[in-house]
Amino acid sequence: MSNSLIQIVVLAAIALFLIMRLRNVLGTRDGFEPPRQPAQPAPRRVAAAAPAESDVLDHAEPGSHTAAALAAMQRVEPSFSVGSFLSGARQAYEMILTAFEKGDLSEVRPFLAEPVAAAFDSVIADRKARGIASEVQYIGTRETSLDGAAFDPQTGMGEVSVRFVGELIAAHRDPDGNIVDGDPKTSRKQRDVWTFARRMGQSDPNWQLVATA
Repeated sequence: MSNSLIQIVVLAAIALFLIMRLRNVLGTRDGFEPPRQPAQPAPRRVAAAAPAESDVLDHAEPGSHTAAALAAMQRVEPSFSVGSFLSGARQAYEMILTAFEKGDLSEVRPFLAEPVAAAFDSVIADRKARGIASEVQYIGTRETSLDGAAFDPQTGMGEVSVRFVGELIAAHRDPDGNIVDGDPKTSRKQRDVWTFARRMGQSDPNWQLVATA
């Protein structure tokens, strides 16, 4: 056998030996195969809040007295929606504030509790007695937010307080045309917290304004 043939045979044997060693290493967990990660449990699905609960928590802190009161109102009257209430309260605020500044409560009186109506009437009567004329332009409500809520399960009476920031132009003139209050050319911000009340579960859907601050 020639030297060349012997070298080929030796090299082939060495190559076969290396291939077998390499296969043994790569085919075991002790080689360069990254350790298998333990199976991860599937992420737990968080149940979505019920529509009524979501409606409350969109406007009140979870676990707060306000949230509990609103939830109690919804149990008595499932159709009660905090979002819809705030929208209606905003419209009521604009109507009542404008009517008060103009000195005519005839259209909004059904939405006023007697003590509030009496207080408004007193201011309007004083203006009329002094011959004060009003000029009012309501520009818009810049903020409407829930301020608090309370519910009496014994009477079914619910109260909701709302914080408003309105913007309007209002001026009041004496009989000689002199401005005694406000500015006919400059708007002003009006900040109020109004409380509305209603007996929940009743057929009458209208809320009344029971307090202002």
